[in-house]
Formats: sequence, structure tokens, C-alpha cells
Amino acid sequence: MLRIFETDPAAKPKQRAGNDTVGRFRTGRQVNNRPETLSTFRITTNEAETADAVSKLFGGTPGEWETSGEDFNEVITEADKVLVVIDGAKALKADMRLYGRAGMIHHCDGVESLLDEDRGKPCGCPASYEDRKAFAKSGRGPQPYTFLTFRLADDYGLGLFRFQSTSWKLAEVVGQYADDLAKIDGEALAELSLELVEYTTKTGRDVSYRKPALKVLKPWSAAIADDADTDY
Repeated sequence: MLRIFETDPAAKPKQRAGNDTVGRFRTGRQVNNRPETLSTFRITTNEAETADAVSKLFGGTPGEWETSGEDFNEVITEADKVLVVIDGAKALKADMRLYGRAGMIHHCDGVESLLDEDRGKPCGCPASYEDRKAFAKSGRGPQPYTFLTFRLADDYGLGLFRFQSTSWKLAEVVGQYADDLAKIDGEALAELSLELVEYTTKTGRDVSYRKPALKVLKPWSAAIADDADTDY
């Protein structure tokens, strides 16, 4: 057994647990303390090697950003959609959360509390969907949090990534996505995208925004046999 790190344990490379992630896909950033939505994915990571790898796959230039977390490397990519490999419906989770200065103060599934001290009890959220949204907008109620973990189809061995969103539009269809994943035995090839939505209001105002979307394509075991230039 090699014992070179016994004399210098601080130099020993960190070992990842099986469910640890190497980076996070984001849809925005902070500019002058104001949130800015992006039209392409932004990837953050604590490893410069990972930042270099995703920049080669999806474009963009690796850089650093100010954060209290460890993922201080970032790449604002040129991609608004990526092919990902998802390990079943268990890799997609969604719940309702409200955070305060001291941390999470409300956590539920929309009907029952998920907080340890109140688990299983009625959460007290409004029954109406529109009332839920209004309650969240007031700052007094929770909003949806959707979490997805996946690997990159173009570099499976790079590690697990995660995507997190508070989009209400995504929350509306997350159950459908979970059902689609559950229909596939094993890992699934899917497309994660920032779908462009454009419309004109009744008052004539043009509206444009991006919403996260997931399209489950086929079993990963079958996709491996596809030609490299297959257009999904």
C-alpha cells in the first residue's frame, strides 16, 4: 500500500463520495448585486480542470467569480441545451422551501411539512396554485425548488453535475419529467435546455424569457450504440 500521504496528509487529493457533484449548471448570475438571467448555461465548479473541460465542450472562457462557496471557477457557455445522462427518477427531486437569515424556515411537499420537527403535519400553504405563487412573491411563502443530478453525455467520466431551479414553470411539469424517467430501465439520455418563450400580452407588450426544460430521449444503454453524429 502506497503511504506517501501519511507524512503530508494535507496534500492528499480529496476523494469524492459516489453522489458528490463536480459542478453546477446555473441560469443566471449577479451583476452589481442584481440578478441577471442568461440565455445560455453558466457552469460553476471548484476545479479548474472541470472548468477547462466544460469550456471545450460548450464554449466560453473559464474565469473566477466572487462567492462564499467553493465553486469559484465559472464558465458562461455558448450552449442553451446539453445532452445529459440521468440515473432514473430518483435523480430528479422537487419540494417547496422558504429561507430566512438563519436558514430554511419552511420546507414542505406542498401539502405536508418536511421539517424534522413538523414532519407529516399540514404545511399551511394555500390550496390554490395562484395563491401559492402570490404568497411566495410576498416573501412570506415558499417557492418551488427543483434539483436534478446528471452526467454529461459528451464526457460521462467527468463526474456528476447538478442543476437547481426555482422556476414555477418547471415545477408545473416536474412530475411529468419524473414519470418519463421512471419509464426507462436504468440511465436515460435526455436534453436539458433553456427554452426560449416569446409572446405578446393583451396590452401589446412583448415578453421574452428562458425556462428550464427536460426532454427524456432514450435509454443511455441504447444511445451508446448510436453514431457519434446522431442528431437527437
